[in-house]
Amino acid sequence: MTRSLSRPRRGRVIAGVCAGLARRFGLSAGTVRLIFVLSCLLPGPQVLVYLVLWVVMPQDAE
Repeated sequence: MTRSLSRPRRGRVIAGVCAGLARRFGLSAGTVRLIFVLSCLLPGPQVLVYLVLWVVMPQDAE
């Protein structure tokens, strides 16, 4: 069963982007958050990608 990419209404910290990605790919939300924070130490547009995902990803219909 494939889950769609959406931000949950429950279990999110800031916008639910990491929780939505974790649920979509079958990982824990803490793992995805840790990967995101560690990736912010590297040069690149990580924060911009997070903001774009926040705008583009729909919220759950719950």
